[in-house]
Order: sequence, then structure tokens, then C-alpha cells
Amino acid sequence: MSVPDIIKKKDYEKIIFVLRRHPITFIPIMFLFIVLMLVPVAVYLLIENLFPSILTGSILYPLTVLLGSVYYLSIYLFFYVQFIDFYLDMWIVTNDRIVDIEQHNLFHRVITELDLYRIQDVTAQVQGIFSTLFKYGDVTVKTASTTSNIIFRNVSNPNLIREQLIKLADEDRKFHYSQEQSGG
Repeated sequence: MSVPDIIKKKDYEKIIFVLRRHPITFIPIMFLFIVLMLVPVAVYLLIENLFPSILTGSILYPLTVLLGSVYYLSIYLFFYVQFIDFYLDMWIVTNDRIVDIEQHNLFHRVITELDLYRIQDVTAQVQGIFSTLFKYGDVTVKTASTTSNIIFRNVSNPNLIREQLIKLADEDRKFHYSQEQSGG
């Protein structure tokens, strides 16, 4: 998915950042996926060693294969949904606006736009050992409205992004102020 497919840029607009979550934040989900994939193997080995004759029945064996298949398909679906949520969450910062794209489910996406000159406060939050070591955290962009705050979750270099957003907001404010003064 490329940026021109998502947003229609204005003539004077330049893309400054295309932000996604830090890749290390997906590792716990991958670890959980691997553990959940190994559970049926461990259960099979346990049953095979303790009760070797149970899985040889004409009814129980096909039922076990069917339940194992349903379990694996469910785990694949869970992993796929988590990956789609991780990969399709995106924040696009231009010299005029912020576009927040949040994927909530497979078929539920919310896109929010915020003009840079409306920004009143930008906060970077790095919390925890891993966040500090791998330099990722949350950046909260606040406006006067209570409904249009945007949070960039688990992005790389949150302090740099905060500084750049403040700088871009000041430049955009000056541009809009000069437009109002000139009557255009």
C-alpha cells in the first residue's frame, strides 16, 4: 500500500514522515504465535506417551485431526488479524496536515486528518526498559478540540518526531496567519 493510494496530496504538500509502529513491538505477538503453534505438538506427545492406544480408534483419530486443524486455522487467523492491525496502522505527516490511519479489525479502518496549524501541544512518552533501549514510544498530538487528539503508538524516535511536529506546526501557523493578513 503506497501513500498516493491512501491520501490525495495538495499541490504544495510534501510528505515529511510516514510512520509505523516499531517492529520490535510485534515480537510478543510472534512469540505467542510460536507458543500456541507448539501446544498441540506437546499435547500429542504427552497423550502418545501416556495413553498410546487412545489415538488409534476409528472415531477418535479423525476427531483429533479435525480439532487440531480447527485449532491451527484459528491460530493462523489470530496471527493474520494481529499482523494486519500492526502493518496497516500508519501515520502520514506532511507540511500541511497529519493523516492518522488506524486499522481496528480486518474490515474496520478509521482515517483522521488534522491540520498542523491547529496543534496546541505535542507530547512524547517513552515508558519502560525496552522502549528506552530500542528508542520507541508514543507521541500525542493535542488540539483545542477534545475529539481530534492523535496518538502515534510505538513509533521510532518519538522525541525527534515531537520536535519536528512542533516546528512544522509553527511554520504552518505562520503560513496561515500570513494568508489571513493578505486576505486570501
